[in-house]
Parts: sequence; structure tokens; C-alpha cells
Amino acid sequence: MDDIAREAGAAKPKLYRHFENKLDLYAAIVAHVQTTLWTRTLGSINLVSDPMAELTRRCAAEYVLIVTENPNLFRFLVHGHFTRQGDESERALQAAQDSARRIATLFAETLDSPQVDVTRAELVAFSIFGAVASATDWWIGPNEARERPLPDDEFVRYLSGLVQGMIDAASGLAGITIDHDQPLHVALSART
Repeated sequence: MDDIAREAGAAKPKLYRHFENKLDLYAAIVAHVQTTLWTRTLGSINLVSDPMAELTRRCAAEYVLIVTENPNLFRFLVHGHFTRQGDESERALQAAQDSARRIATLFAETLDSPQVDVTRAELVAFSIFGAVASATDWWIGPNEARERPLPDDEFVRYLSGLVQGMIDAASGLAGITIDHDQPLHVALSART
């Protein structure tokens, strides 16, 4: 809290006027990052006409851009997610579950298809968040002194492939084949 107050140019008591405790501040930061990601990502894609592979690539590219702009913020969030105990960990997981539900619902509404099981889509999104957080932690490292092991564009390709692979695995278990070269509403087809 001292570091955050110093960076914000405010006295620590002022922070506590806006946030109940460290956990409340952490939750506010998570919400801010989620909103930033949503706004920038949805502003760079067309859910109706972009092929799924392009949607995945653009989302990964926007995410990587935000991470490179704010590496210490992501270190804080990722390490906070993995190292917090008790209520703090539960709130971080709840925020991730809420985002997963939001994505699953958007996916289901966009497709308006009986083939989309929102619960399974939510599980896939939640799993993707965990995998992306772990990969990001590895990529940005513990501090700025360590050089990133992959260039940004290579990490975008890695994340895109990771996400596509997880989507393919989950959809295959549900008996659905996805053609990533088609727009989202055309990409799903029942396996015959």
C-alpha cells in the first residue's frame, strides 16, 4: 500500500477513503484491467465478419500490447492471483469466473445456437485465462531486469495457438468441429 500510495502521489490514508482494504484495491485494479481489455479488444474486432483465427490473433495482440504497456501491473495481478491466500484468492478467482461467464454469454448470444453450452464455454474461457496468466508470468518474468525470452509477435502467435488448441479440445469433446478460417457464426458445425 505504501508503494501504491507513493506512485499515486497520495497519502496512504487517502487510499483507504476509496478502498476498504488491500483486497478492495486489488479488486478495483482487476476490474480496471478487465474493462480496458474488453474495450480495446472489442474495438479491434468484428464478431460477425472476422474469421475466428483472426479474432483470436487480434485479441492476443491487444492483450500483449496492454501487457507490454503495463508489465508491472500484470506482475502484480498474476503474482497476486497465484500467491494470495483465503479471501483474496477467492475474490481474484471470482473476478476471473465473472469474466469467463461474460465471454461465454457474449459467445452464446453472438452465435444464438443450441450447440453452444454456456457452462462449457465458461469453463473453456476460465481455463484459457489460467493458461494465459501462467504464460504471461513466464514471458514478462519477475522483474524488468530480465529480458523477455520471446519477441512480442512470437508471444502473440503462441497465445493464439494456445487459445485455438484449448477451444478445439473442448469443442471436440462436445462433438463440435470448429473451422477457424470462418466467421464465428459459421465456424461451428456439428460433427457427423
